[in-house]
Amino acid sequence: MNYYSTNRQTPAVTLKEAVVKGLAADNGLFMPERIEKFEPSFFQHIQNLSFQEIAFEVARKFFGEDIEEPKLREIVYDTLSFDCPVVAVTDKIWSLELFHGPTLAFKDVGARFMARLLNHFLEKSDRTVNVLVATSGDTGSAVANGFLGVEGIHVFVLYPRGKVSDIQEKQFTTLGKNITALEIDGTFDDCQQLVKTAFLDEELNRRLTLTSANSINVARFLPQSFYYFNAWARLKAQGVIPSRELVFSVPSGNFGNLTAGLFAREMGLPVARFLAANNRNDVVYQYLQTGKYEPRPSVETIANAMDVGAPSNFARILDLYGNSYEKITSAMKGFRYTDEEIRQTIRTVFEQNGYLCDPHGACGYQALTEALEENQVGVFLETAHPAKFTGTVEAVVGNGNVPLPEKLAAFVKGEKQSVPLGKSFPEFKSFLLG
Repeated sequence: MNYYSTNRQTPAVTLKEAVVKGLAADNGLFMPERIEKFEPSFFQHIQNLSFQEIAFEVARKFFGEDIEEPKLREIVYDTLSFDCPVVAVTDKIWSLELFHGPTLAFKDVGARFMARLLNHFLEKSDRTVNVLVATSGDTGSAVANGFLGVEGIHVFVLYPRGKVSDIQEKQFTTLGKNITALEIDGTFDDCQQLVKTAFLDEELNRRLTLTSANSINVARFLPQSFYYFNAWARLKAQGVIPSRELVFSVPSGNFGNLTAGLFAREMGLPVARFLAANNRNDVVYQYLQTGKYEPRPSVETIANAMDVGAPSNFARILDLYGNSYEKITSAMKGFRYTDEEIRQTIRTVFEQNGYLCDPHGACGYQALTEALEENQVGVFLETAHPAKFTGTVEAVVGNGNVPLPEKLAAFVKGEKQSVPLGKSFPEFKSFLLG
């Protein structure tokens, strides 16, 4: 299958080229030339399939023409060495727990899949691929750990100084080997702009092989559709659906996760609607209210992974629906929450239901409480373990109520290794070439 640019100013490319390039030559994001739907019969028996079996069937729709079936199965099964269960919080609201992977965040799925796919494409190659990834929190740790020790790949993680949690920072600054952490004096948007500008710089691309592991890369965001299908299957196995409609609520920053969900819906997954749950970085919320998309600088919040003022993947949403405001607003609805509202939700859910949300999942939960209709059930994405935000969460629910998992404890003991840089592109370029 070929992949075209959302800007449509450059020829379509193969899957391999899309994965290795990351960003199209015209600064657009790659999109698959078509979305293959599942037959309705697939959903009649989906509850009998395992997470890995479901994910493999989804992966075949996008990657089956380009990767031999045994290899694709190996990539999928190796990626999903952990579960993403759905857990009841109330009689109408469920949590899709995406924090059971190596770095305890949803991005483990896409990052691990991309690392294995890129490694497959680079077999028998003697060139080094330099992976550039901007992070506002969990992307950096997931990508760094997904690519750690992978031969022929060097990862540069760009993150905003002082704007990620201590534990998140430790997860990608303590690894060494083929991982270099760049501590940028700026915001996430500044980090993301440095990465995008690097892909358009002729000298850099002539001297280095560059790709991105942010959700702008098709190999990062498409695999995130796997767990939407799995959540539907697990709820069907429990008799929750299809007697009631299903609504997904997605904490949204760069919008890769929600875009993957919309792709799942276009593939035939029976979802009534998606909720885009924002913090104060609400440019997409404003678009859904007015039809005007006006990116602006991000602001800092306690749900830091969502602190994005110019979400890259919104270009894919616009393309997916032909820039139709009516189609987009029929598929998704927006919500936004202040820090205090997020804290209040964490407190309420913990005290009333005994369930501990992280700040991002809390946004997703609260949106469901406001949006669900009588005949609907909701699933919010609990995108990271609350222990990744111990200071914030314990300030709400009390000290000692956020146990530290062993995986995180191991990172905390590591020694930080990072390179401080300004936010100017010439300085960043000089570092890469030096």
